[in-house]
Amino acid sequence: MAAGGGIGTVVLIGLFLLLGGSPSDIGQFLGSDQGQEQSQGEITGGDSSDEFAHCRTAEDGNKYDDCRVMYAAQSVDQVWETLLPREASLQYTKPGLVIFHDSTQSGCGIASGATGPFYCPTDQTAYFDTAFFSQLHQFGAEDAPLAQMYIVAHEFGHHIQQLEGTLGLSNYNEPGEDSNAVKIELQADCYAGIWAHHADDGADALLDPITDQQARSAIDAARAVGDDNIQERSGGQVRPDQWTHGSSEQRAQAFLSGYQSGNMASCDFLGRGVYSS
Repeated sequence: MAAGGGIGTVVLIGLFLLLGGSPSDIGQFLGSDQGQEQSQGEITGGDSSDEFAHCRTAEDGNKYDDCRVMYAAQSVDQVWETLLPREASLQYTKPGLVIFHDSTQSGCGIASGATGPFYCPTDQTAYFDTAFFSQLHQFGAEDAPLAQMYIVAHEFGHHIQQLEGTLGLSNYNEPGEDSNAVKIELQADCYAGIWAHHADDGADALLDPITDQQARSAIDAARAVGDDNIQERSGGQVRPDQWTHGSSEQRAQAFLSGYQSGNMASCDFLGRGVYSS
């Protein structure tokens, strides 16, 4: 991955994996690519599941980042369990969820805090080190609660693509503004927007109504991790031919498309025409 030059290896890994990349694509930076598979729906905390004994109430989710990730994942599951069968005629199965500190073993290799959030298709599990959220400031975004939950929803968006059988179309070795890699990432942004649209619906919703300010924090997070913004902030030139995730404006608009419509047809960046709305 080319991020424009003038950037260290650790940050490069983080940029690659932030909101989309898979350790399987950067094996030269990680350890063994042989990992133990995570059972679907299981939540672990790296060292011990007892780490989440403090996550008992909604207020805990408001107070602690790791609890927020856990409850955000439950909210995303709740939305897609209804939406995916209705709009894509597919059964939703929950991905695994690992919230870790320092390092963990994934089905795609050894991940550390430097790798950032990612989804591993090998074990169908999303991995999060909450310490990485603080790095959003480096890219011009606020480390706000809904921005963090957007990251969770984006990674779960890759799980939706795995269930659809389209995630494998992404190829970071063939970048570019019109590449499948960009289309897959923009669709995951759009799927995150769909979650935000529905997350506060109904009596069983896990989120209070989303305010305009909260929505802006998620949009700003999407904009902050645009390829052009990352290239500029790393001191290089904007090179669309090297894009793997899309521009800042594309990512923000993709999230908005899902957020405003709430349906999968608005996220058909691959032009498959298979969704009912």
